Amino acid sequence: MASTAPLTTPAWTNWAGNQRSSATAILRPRTVADVTEAVQAAAAAGERIRPVGSGHSFTPVARTDDRRMELTELDTEVRIDRGQRLVTVPAGMPLHRLNALLAANGLALPNLGDIDAQTIAGAISTGTHGTGAGYGCLSTFVEALTLVTGTGEVLHCSTEEHPDVFAAARVSLGALGVLTEVTLRCVDAFVLRAHERPAALAEVLSDLPALIAGHDHVEFYWFPYTDRVQVKTNDRVPTDDRPLPRWRGWLDDEFLSNTVFAGACRLGRAVPALAPKISAVSARALTERTYTGRSDAVFCTPRRVRFVEMEYGLPRAALPAALEALRRIIDGLPVKVLFPVEVRFTAPDDIWLSHGYGRESAYIAVHQYVGMPYEPYFRAFEEVAAGLGGRPHWGKLHWRDASSLAPAYPRFADFQAMRTRLDPTGVFGSPHLTHLFGA
Repeated sequence: MASTAPLTTPAWTNWAGNQRSSATAILRPRTVADVTEAVQAAAAAGERIRPVGSGHSFTPVARTDDRRMELTELDTEVRIDRGQRLVTVPAGMPLHRLNALLAANGLALPNLGDIDAQTIAGAISTGTHGTGAGYGCLSTFVEALTLVTGTGEVLHCSTEEHPDVFAAARVSLGALGVLTEVTLRCVDAFVLRAHERPAALAEVLSDLPALIAGHDHVEFYWFPYTDRVQVKTNDRVPTDDRPLPRWRGWLDDEFLSNTVFAGACRLGRAVPALAPKISAVSARALTERTYTGRSDAVFCTPRRVRFVEMEYGLPRAALPAALEALRRIIDGLPVKVLFPVEVRFTAPDDIWLSHGYGRESAYIAVHQYVGMPYEPYFRAFEEVAAGLGGRPHWGKLHWRDASSLAPAYPRFADFQAMRTRLDPTGVFGSPHLTHLFGA
């Protein structure tokens, strides 16, 4: 297992550039035995290890000033059971590689978020989710996992083996151990029909129950300072008979959504007073379109305009009140907002630290362009969301601590006890995890 000397250890930064740290050593295990050895060595030395994925979390969840573990070279065996639709892969595999592997074998994940750069371990550990009233977060597709605990013990977990660990470890922020291998339940490869259209916010909210029930996947983007939204629905169809022309994909997804939008954001950062006008123009720029494509290609879109983000999962019935409060917050802010607000929906699940534990959820994600002030905006919305029973996304910015999180998660105390049991010396600890879960 390779590691670097302290003086040559490069600084780490996340995708958004708002989190940075310098490790004392970089650990790149090639086998599960390497992971076990590294954990035991760190515990014996009284030091800590933080496993790191692709850096797509906005929180300090991956920051460490001790030892950083990268799983890019961990090569556990890939196993595909086509008949059972089960796929076992290294936990450090990025989602885009997983999607390609599945497609080559006639399989797919049932649902995805809109970014595929995360590692599997990072995505499930933070509760990454897509949208769809019949689907929980990506962790609900996990059938089994292998975890190296803080004592170096290797646990193979499922609903049959160590079921309590399994319930906790599917969303664990890396606080229970290092995920080395994950088995995912997949479905046969499928085609999605995407329909994107502009609409009025009031119209969408009045028709929301029927909209959610009538489609496999629904989300919408509200443009601040306007009453306009962009609605996207995805539905399974038998054939890919309406592929998006290459020129239209480039125009909408590359040129307008990335190149032009990046320029608009730079202008808004330089002249904040222009933000309402920019938002109004953005709301009118994306027109209606319908197309079909392979599921992961429709779910996932390129994101090259950098931003920071906060996202809250709310009881679905609280969505109208939350959006109304959010409109008042944005209108009264001392700073301007350049990014649209994203709204998605998920089904209940039984994973201890899942944002969707035990309830149907609506997610509201607020963003701000890099370099723009965001804290007054995010803190004001967090106060509203917390008051409505909201749970913060573990990979997105928030200021909640153990005392405020405990009432929001019915199994919070169970998770704290599991953390003590699996990592008794705190080898996977960090200041951020102490803030979230206590000592």
